[in-house]
Amino acid sequence: WMKLFFKIKPLLKSAESEKEMANMKEEFEKTKEELAKSEAKRKELEEKMVKLVQEKNDLQLQVQAEADALADAEERCDQLIKTKIQLEAKVKEVTERAEDEEEINAELTAKKRKLEDECSELKKDIDDLELTLAKVEKEKHATENKVKNLTEEMAALDETIAKLTKEKKALQEAHQQTLDDLQAEEDKVNTLTKAKTKLEQQVDDIEMNKKREAEFQKMRRDLEEATLQHEATAAALRKKHADSTAELGEQIDNLQRVKQKLEKEKSELKMEIDDLAGNLESVSKAKANLEKMCRTLEDQLSEIKTKEEEHQRMINDLNTQRARLQTEAGEYLRQVEEKDALISQLSRGKQAFTQQIEELKRHLEEEIK
Repeated sequence: WMKLFFKIKPLLKSAESEKEMANMKEEFEKTKEELAKSEAKRKELEEKMVKLVQEKNDLQLQVQAEADALADAEERCDQLIKTKIQLEAKVKEVTERAEDEEEINAELTAKKRKLEDECSELKKDIDDLELTLAKVEKEKHATENKVKNLTEEMAALDETIAKLTKEKKALQEAHQQTLDDLQAEEDKVNTLTKAKTKLEQQVDDIEMNKKREAEFQKMRRDLEEATLQHEATAAALRKKHADSTAELGEQIDNLQRVKQKLEKEKSELKMEIDDLAGNLESVSKAKANLEKMCRTLEDQLSEIKTKEEEHQRMINDLNTQRARLQTEAGEYLRQVEEKDALISQLSRGKQAFTQQIEELKRHLEEEIK
């Protein structure tokens, strides 16, 4: 208004009419009033501009914060996706390991069943061998008892043979004595025969002598009787000796045959005992080998059971780890989905804020115009 005053001041000095002055005053007041309105409008616009700028700055800060949050969410989402991929790879690896362990465990179980069957068969073979061993031991003892009995019988036979041999020797000695006696009797008979001959030669000389004849006849009869008795005794002794000798010889022959038979049986039984001892040793060695194999199989079975338990524990641990990783993967997937939803929400918010800022800018420009 000062500019306006200085502008119209020269006019006041002029000789214009009051009407013009009044018009100018009226125009001045009107201009002053419009200026005041314009000033008020300007202040209002400035305040509104400040407010809009503040709102713009707030929106920009909010947009920046949302952008930072969005970037952080996107980064965390990428990290979660990477973690999810790693977990899925780890789950796959753990699953493959679990499958491998289950396959190994199945092989170990099959091997364990096979070893258990082999061990059962070996134990059955050992039981059969023990039965065979007991049977062979029993047969061996029985054969040894037979050999012992045969040895005792042979000893008794040896004693009997020795006794019979002694009796045979005694009979032979008695026979020899009888032969000697018989020879003596024969010598006596020969002497008597010579005497008889001599007496016969003297018969003619003594025929006349009755008494000597009677004695001669008596001596002759006695001689004949003695000769007959001697011959009978000698024949009886010969027969008795021959019978005794034949009987003893037959007994000795029978005993010798029995002894030979017993010796043969004893030899056969000894061979059988040797065979049984060999079989017993073979069975004992086979039993020892089977027991050793059984112990080896039992050790292998125990080792396989330990490995199986260890693999089963590993499988359980891997299954637990897989379940945990799957749970973590599911949790990460849920977080990723939440982050995706948050990113989508933040993107929509950012877009809305951007639209609001553009709208405010456009509105501010319109207000300024």
